[in-house]
Amino acid sequence: MRKVFSGSPKPWINGIIIVLNIIYFIFLEVVGSSEDSRTMVQYGALYTPLIIEQNEYYRLVTAMFMHFGIHHLVNNMLVLFVLGDKLERALGKVKYLLFYLLCGIGANAVSIVFYLHTEFNVISAGASGAIFGVVGGLIYVVIANRGRLEDLDTRQIVLMAIFSLYLGFINTGTNNTAHISGTLIGFVLAAVMYRKPAQRISGN
Repeated sequence: MRKVFSGSPKPWINGIIIVLNIIYFIFLEVVGSSEDSRTMVQYGALYTPLIIEQNEYYRLVTAMFMHFGIHHLVNNMLVLFVLGDKLERALGKVKYLLFYLLCGIGANAVSIVFYLHTEFNVISAGASGAIFGVVGGLIYVVIANRGRLEDLDTRQIVLMAIFSLYLGFINTGTNNTAHISGTLIGFVLAAVMYRKPAQRISGN
């Protein structure tokens, strides 16, 4: 008797998310500059006064697709490209899209609450909250699969998360609140959304 596993569907939601980030970046460069604070605020970056005082809650979503400069975009998209496909295969397309958006929105919301008590006028943007959510989700999924998922094991993904958080803390201008909260939100959401695939058994 042998075990037969059903193949995982090809991920494409993650690819669409990456493309949307690139398109929005090009748009920002055309209308102004992604490194200009006025342009970023005008087109949807997180800015606490506008969210709290003018109820512009859409910024919790638009900021997820905005980046300060090409290096910020490339670094985030490379990580998402490497890790996002794995989580999409594990969760499925619809769940992955919902997961990604909830992680990003949740991390941005936590950032806004944090900034209320520290730097009220800070401008923030980037996919990092959602991407760290993907990292947190993968940590749970790897653990749930007895320490391995595809070519990832628990040690690798945890070390990756710790190293990424460490880099955030030693670099100025990094939204570490979004990184930490995104990781935690991702872990919890994965615990709710993820179900191990059933194994089909067939005999020779």
